[in-house]
Amino acid sequence: MSQLPLRIEEIPLGDPRIKSFADLPWRLYRGDPCWIPPLRGDLLGNRFLGLVGLLKPEHPYHRQAEVTHFLAHRNGSTVGRISAAVNHRFNEFHRTSIGFFGFFETIEDYTVAEALLDKARSWVQDRKMTVLRGPGEYSNATYERQGILVEGFQHPPTMELTHNPPYYAGLLENYGFNKAKDYYAYTFDVQTPVLPRLKKVVDEVRRRRTIETRPLNPKELNAEVRLIVRIYNESWCDNWGFLPITDEEADSLADSLKIIIDPGLIRFAFVNDDPAAVLGAFPDPYYALRPRWHPYGSSDLVRITRLLLTRRHIPLIRLMFFGIRPGFRHMGIDALLFHESKEYAMKRGYRKCETSMLLEENALILRASEFMGAHRYKTWRIYDLPL
Repeated sequence: MSQLPLRIEEIPLGDPRIKSFADLPWRLYRGDPCWIPPLRGDLLGNRFLGLVGLLKPEHPYHRQAEVTHFLAHRNGSTVGRISAAVNHRFNEFHRTSIGFFGFFETIEDYTVAEALLDKARSWVQDRKMTVLRGPGEYSNATYERQGILVEGFQHPPTMELTHNPPYYAGLLENYGFNKAKDYYAYTFDVQTPVLPRLKKVVDEVRRRRTIETRPLNPKELNAEVRLIVRIYNESWCDNWGFLPITDEEADSLADSLKIIIDPGLIRFAFVNDDPAAVLGAFPDPYYALRPRWHPYGSSDLVRITRLLLTRRHIPLIRLMFFGIRPGFRHMGIDALLFHESKEYAMKRGYRKCETSMLLEENALILRASEFMGAHRYKTWRIYDLPL
């Protein structure tokens, strides 16, 4: 039987066909034990769960961005997808003209990948962009799901991180993309006793300085998240790919965290009552959200119910963010917060911790991770293509 020509259809924002765009990975990854998707509501919205949906026009992302979507079809089957986006807030902040491609999924066929990338490339070129970067979700701001996995395929992702087949990197590189940046993930055994050298550093910090620490107060969650965002925005402002989190995004983040938060895993440090740093780790909801590959086991409602029933027994945590404001660095606050968080996690019975995504050039954090007994086990890559 001869193959029909590849057909690419464009799906603008607000088009009802966006559901097919969102659902494609559920077919491509069927049976893959390492693939764990976000909730469908994260993409398509869910009134019951209070989720707006990133692929919906109502999502705050679209107030300062232009986006579109493409699906590839052959012989009656959908064989790939891609989005194209211009994030005006990102470009204004960095004074760049970068177009982004994202939501990239395809069968192992270069002709499919090439056709999809051609569409995204042409779309951003029409909008006068000079670089095509990706993959991400819509773009590659630091707090978005982004990058393709290039090392560590045998391990499932933790919350908000991506998983893909090994052949994706080859498809992008054959097209002409070059590496823009790598992100790393480290892992360590929570129940391993605190290293004597770390305890020595912590004791010295406590002896020399007056640094107050405390866990997050869940009764003031919105205010606490605003404080996290304030520290994050000041701490990360010089990092590659950084984009400040807005107040509206902070409120949305607070809503999404309520179901999984363990207050003792989020710790603040203060120097003379001035917020100096924050460390934030979370029980990994993906432990409970893994697909069961049957209709009644993969709906958002069933997955959320499973999470609610198991959230106090999740053995894995992800350290998602750690920031020290300028002016408070090199004081040992990092060792102090890590030590307190590790002691708490040990008492609560957590078994493993992942620290990610760590920029490849962030030597301070990478050395600190290794000093605290972690080892690298995953790498994600973001690519650029000059236009």
